[in-house]
Amino acid sequence: MQFIDQARITVRGGSGGDGIAAFRREKYVPAGGPSGGDGGQGGHVVLEADANLQTLLDFKYKRLFAADHGRRGGPNKCTGASGRDLVVKVPCGTEARHLTTGILLGDLIEPGQQLVVAFGGRGGLGNAHYLSNRNRAPEKFTEGREGEEWPLQLELKLLAEVGIIGLPNAGKSTLIAVLSAARPKIADYPFTTLIPNLGVVRRPSGDGTVFADIPGLIAGAAQGAGLGHDFLRHIERTRLLIHLVDAGADDPVGDLRVVERELAAYGHGLVERPRLLVLNKQELLLEETIVKLKEDLALASGRQPLSISAVMGQGLETLLDQVWRALKI
Repeated sequence: MQFIDQARITVRGGSGGDGIAAFRREKYVPAGGPSGGDGGQGGHVVLEADANLQTLLDFKYKRLFAADHGRRGGPNKCTGASGRDLVVKVPCGTEARHLTTGILLGDLIEPGQQLVVAFGGRGGLGNAHYLSNRNRAPEKFTEGREGEEWPLQLELKLLAEVGIIGLPNAGKSTLIAVLSAARPKIADYPFTTLIPNLGVVRRPSGDGTVFADIPGLIAGAAQGAGLGHDFLRHIERTRLLIHLVDAGADDPVGDLRVVERELAAYGHGLVERPRLLVLNKQELLLEETIVKLKEDLALASGRQPLSISAVMGQGLETLLDQVWRALKI
């Protein structure tokens, strides 16, 4: 399944039905008077969060979503039928913004949560509505109003409690594969991960916690370089970040600072987010080298790093203990 986390669509509410001008003409009903009914209300366009959807792929091929129009009024003061609302299913975690102004219209997080993004037009009035003591036979009626039409920007932000970040090839996909049942693509070249991967890690209580493996960041990611700019939004909702540093890199401390700068440049409170610093691939270094490197990382970040080997399964229990403690589970 293709992962798409942004889409531009147009939503259009249904137009209201027209009122009509009609007069009641029946035997034994002298001077029946005006009897034109009002038009029906146009349908609304409603976004609804659906837990079964994981991507905005459906909006790649269909861009216009229009609700039904209201029906025109009928004689004998019959009101026209209202148009049916159009319910559009979106993944949980979808934000809807006005495309031109950027105003946030709503954030759909909980399954079944709904947001009206385009209201239908009001139905027109029939001539029966204009009957008065001065005008006993009005012929005036009004047309239905058009429904709202708006261009929208949909953005999907994954709902995960823990986000795993770091430079390409830091071992993020390997870690989420070891901790959960997720099976992301793993290889020894940069940018193996092209889309965020979700995995459920079992808590001590038996419940599951969602971890997200975010594609690797590089210098300039917050300004659009590489893949990080497209996927930094997915860690906005996380409660905790795991920052992986590759122990086998040429300059692990420099790598740490690159990611720190990108989080600060992107903003949205990511720098203040609770974070665990983890040195991965400890199997590549001698014990004394690891101790010295951890001291350098602690000095550069102000955090006491953990050391693990995701591929060898070393130090993972200690890491998870720190995660549960940070989440207060």
